[in-house]
Amino acid sequence: MTAADPGGGGDARRQGRGRLALVTGATGYIGGRLVPELLDAGYRVRCLARSPDKLRDHPWRDRVEVVRGDVVSGEGLPEALADVDVAYYLVHSMSGGGDFGSADAEGARTFARAAGEARAGRVVYLGGLAPEGVPLSPHMASRKEVADLLLAGPVPTVVLRAAVIIGSGSASFEMLRHLTERLPAMTTPKWVLSRVQPIAVRDVLRLLVEADTLPADTDRAFDIGGPETLTYVEMIQRFAAEAGLARRLVIRVPVLSPGLSSLWVGLVTPIPPSMARPLVESLRHDAVMGEDDLSDLLDDHERIGFDRALALALRRIDEDRVDTRWSSASWPTAPSDPLPTDPDWAGGSLYSDRRARVVDAPPEVVWRVIEGIGGRRGWYSWPQAWAARGWIDLAVGGVGPRRGRRDPERLRVGDSLDFWRVEEIVPGRLLRLRAEMRLPGLAWLELGVSEVDGRTVYHQRALFHPRGLPGHLYWKAVTPFHGVVFGSMAANIADRAERTAEERGSTPVGTGEA
Repeated sequence: MTAADPGGGGDARRQGRGRLALVTGATGYIGGRLVPELLDAGYRVRCLARSPDKLRDHPWRDRVEVVRGDVVSGEGLPEALADVDVAYYLVHSMSGGGDFGSADAEGARTFARAAGEARAGRVVYLGGLAPEGVPLSPHMASRKEVADLLLAGPVPTVVLRAAVIIGSGSASFEMLRHLTERLPAMTTPKWVLSRVQPIAVRDVLRLLVEADTLPADTDRAFDIGGPETLTYVEMIQRFAAEAGLARRLVIRVPVLSPGLSSLWVGLVTPIPPSMARPLVESLRHDAVMGEDDLSDLLDDHERIGFDRALALALRRIDEDRVDTRWSSASWPTAPSDPLPTDPDWAGGSLYSDRRARVVDAPPEVVWRVIEGIGGRRGWYSWPQAWAARGWIDLAVGGVGPRRGRRDPERLRVGDSLDFWRVEEIVPGRLLRLRAEMRLPGLAWLELGVSEVDGRTVYHQRALFHPRGLPGHLYWKAVTPFHGVVFGSMAANIADRAERTAEERGSTPVGTGEA
């Protein structure tokens, strides 16, 4: 039993004994799950975040210290690393934009140097499992370089190298899940025969916590994996069996390059091609443990099997208890990027589409409708238009329309929501979304509710900050559609709230345009 398992034993939960752990990447998939595991294990936890507001709504936020900072620039690192016993480095790029390799390397160098200056006790890094002596993809090579840079630093470092991580919301699991669920028959490239040693996310989290129990001078990499070695085809068939689906027909073809494969994955799954490519490229070679020394050192030889890991992940999804998702992390906006709340609009031109309606329902009912937007419920307006916009975005290399939402009822700052991200949420009052689709400018959508003279008023505002002439032309081109898309959105949200209030017997408060 483990600290990552709710039924785990007391020894693991007491091992921290007040030690101070720093977690970088706490807004990401693994970091957001590691923090509560460390707290349960008795650690004091400090988080380094470029955008601390993204941690505001996490259930453990009041139990941790948060420092604003950045591993590449070094901002905040002296404060974040002060008196730290163990520092978890969980920062890496998954998109192919820009010179990600140089940024990852610079971040590792800066962090290693700062950890040495602060005399941190230990660094722990989660890297990728890849074979030695073969040409690696740019992303896998970057992960290896980061590991090497941290190991070369002045602080003893433990690197855990994992292959496919199976857990609700992980990118690898979502790719496997959607390929299997949506394609009864599929043509696949030769990488589906590569041998992989998948590991349950619960085991990854437990091993990250227990890495701090190794001797203080431990300074090396360890391979970690689950108890089984499978091909990707076998993983597809095992998923189908676990999910109660018919056996899948898999036909291999030799012509699907990693680039074409990533486009194919992007079409079938919520994973955009820019993120699918590093996942696909990581499967081109076998990802099997070359040693299992960590199990011997920790006396740990019982790890969760593949079928059990699938069952746990599927149960989490069925119960709507997905704590973090692959899309949890995002690139921050540039410091100069304006916000729609800036006084007198410091950012220059700002186009807007404003709408308001008096709603015959209490404010709390309207808010529940607002907070439930996106994902399976859609956008309360012309679904064909939203779908078309999402597919256009996917075609030009954007995130596309199918990231969905982490929780069907509740949102928090930093959540991805289809091709938007929650930038601000004031419960019961305001939801502000920032567009993450590819646009010639910045776009926001604000949905809110207030009470005016005893009446409930729904507010809606679409905002666009153009960049150059293409931005201005874009707004002019889409303006004729706003009446249908945004007008029907306001009307349908009001209608949904009024019908909900009527079903629940709530007191009417007025209706009509405001």
